[in-house]
Amino acid sequence: MQEQALGGRFTFPGTSRTVARIGYGAMQLAGPGVFGPPKDRAAAVAVLREAVAAGVNHIDTSDFYGPHITNQIIHEALSPYPEDLVLVTKVSVRRGEDGSWLPALSPEELTQAVHDNLRNLGLDALEVVNLRSMFGTRGPGEGSLEGPLTTLAELQQQGLIRHIGLSNVTPTQVAEGRRICEIVCVQNNYNLAHRHDEALIDDLARDGIAYVPYFPLGGFNPLQSATLSAVAGLLGATPTQVALAWLLHRSPNVLLIPGTSSVAHLQENLEAGRLTLPPNLLAELDTIAAVAPPVGH
Repeated sequence: MQEQALGGRFTFPGTSRTVARIGYGAMQLAGPGVFGPPKDRAAAVAVLREAVAAGVNHIDTSDFYGPHITNQIIHEALSPYPEDLVLVTKVSVRRGEDGSWLPALSPEELTQAVHDNLRNLGLDALEVVNLRSMFGTRGPGEGSLEGPLTTLAELQQQGLIRHIGLSNVTPTQVAEGRRICEIVCVQNNYNLAHRHDEALIDDLARDGIAYVPYFPLGGFNPLQSATLSAVAGLLGATPTQVALAWLLHRSPNVLLIPGTSSVAHLQENLEAGRLTLPPNLLAELDTIAAVAPPVGH
């Protein structure tokens, strides 16, 4: 697949790591509820290998997906890893026996999470680790991240982490984080209908920091819009492809990590990089946020 078909390239600040702007989110490779093994492990392996073969070199994961299972599948499918592959993981959560998502922000828990990621991915150092804020349950909530972020900065100094990012955070928390260590990316809920981070995206773009929307297609509440469907029809594309293309047009620091467990759906997502959205259709799509209901987290 041509480079331009993956939305162009982006280099993380303070690094030599350049990635295609359309990446892959590995969350769906675990079982239902992101818990337990997938129904078809071979299919999960095939999706990862197809993604990398198509030029994807930015994969988002976490050891609390499964837990452990998604990272183990990534290791099985892709190790030894291509030199240009950037694996981005996240910490601050542990899974209950019932699959619940529980905060895990103590120094001991964060250190264990980093070592779990290293072991299951088969790495000596993690390229990027996102600290996920747990102050909000349906989106970011205010509160200081100084303690857990300081722990990650210490692990970075030990050579176990190369770069640090933030997830599910407010602009105040981003500013706090940047005073503690260099932040290379921010991963928040953002899509055509959920656009609370407009100013933050522009602020990060000025400093060359990546913004990575999770739930780029609405997550557990998939985007549904007559306007989106109409624009897709005009372009001969799917609504999914148009929603992803809109994100690529939003700002050059936006990186996509759409997830899927299907090779066919993966290929559809990657084709979004080929779409050009003219100004009149961009204006049509911009109206969706004004009428769409909030997207749950």
